[in-house]
Amino acid sequence: MKLLQKTQLGDVILKNRMAMAAMTRGRTDINGLVGDMTIEYYTQRAGAGLLFTEAIRISEEATGSPFTPGIFTDKQIEAWKKVTTKVHDKDGVIIAQLWHTGRMGHSIDRNGKLPLAPSPLPIRGMQHFTSQGKKDYEMPQEMAIPEIERTIKDFGQAAKNAMAAGFDGVQLHAANGYLPSQFLAESANQRADIYGGSIPNNSRFVLEVMQEIISAVGGEKVGMKISPFNPYGEIKLDNPVDTYMYLIEELNKLDFSYVELMRQSPNSASSENYGAVDEIDLFGRKIRHTVIANSEYDKVSAEAELERGIAKLISFGKLYIANPDLPERYKKNAKLTEPDWSTIYGGGAHGYIDYPFCSE
Repeated sequence: MKLLQKTQLGDVILKNRMAMAAMTRGRTDINGLVGDMTIEYYTQRAGAGLLFTEAIRISEEATGSPFTPGIFTDKQIEAWKKVTTKVHDKDGVIIAQLWHTGRMGHSIDRNGKLPLAPSPLPIRGMQHFTSQGKKDYEMPQEMAIPEIERTIKDFGQAAKNAMAAGFDGVQLHAANGYLPSQFLAESANQRADIYGGSIPNNSRFVLEVMQEIISAVGGEKVGMKISPFNPYGEIKLDNPVDTYMYLIEELNKLDFSYVELMRQSPNSASSENYGAVDEIDLFGRKIRHTVIANSEYDKVSAEAELERGIAKLISFGKLYIANPDLPERYKKNAKLTEPDWSTIYGGGAHGYIDYPFCSE
């Protein structure tokens, strides 16, 4: 089975071709510090060839949802060291996903400050989960050029902080409607300066962030995640194929390790327009870097994807929530556990670190 074969990514050897995708779980304290439960959570899942952490805030300004981790204070770095040490003790490989939420935040959890975004365009079709319950999105504050430049530097510093915390690499979260994908999308970016108004200008922020991160820690430790057809957060591109083809062409000029390419969900609102499009075939074949295919894979479809030869790894999300030993279950053809959906985002140990292993 290809899924269980060893492979190499950047400068590390992976025990199999299965990755755990980044998933927000909302289990930190109010200061963004991970604790003993988070240590246990990732250690339980260290049998994956590669672990992506939940999205980690690069700065206080990057804050979106409450009870999500950061990596911009000394205490946060020290807390993550305990996670990476335990994962490495289990011969695991763990990568920090770097996150700026952009307009997907609320002043309630931002010390009264409005969220920052490419343009002052609020999200209208959904509500945001805050520490005081669901709230309508606010009008974000348009980022001035100095704020954009500072944010780019924040990504580089966060990458350095991740290395100090013992991570094996970092991943730019440029998917799912957060700040990098907001710059790419005309529905969130109507700027008239060098960061908007054309596909090259809309792509500039993402490319400059990648250059900054690569310079900070070295390309062999760097990757990114993209989701070309994901409309989450009211992300709409005038020409998504043209935009992402341009972005990929420019990324191909940079020296880094991998691109995690997220397929659209069958339940996605965009599936009516792009349901017949195979993103792994369309975009994956153009990517010069290692491709990690993501979203809605099971054992059979993941194996078939690897056999096709475009992707080198497959990342699984929700299957890892309730199956901490997913590779072992696939090896033994063991039954999978179903997750408790009421405990996905926030709570305590229940629905987080109490799922059984197949040996149990």
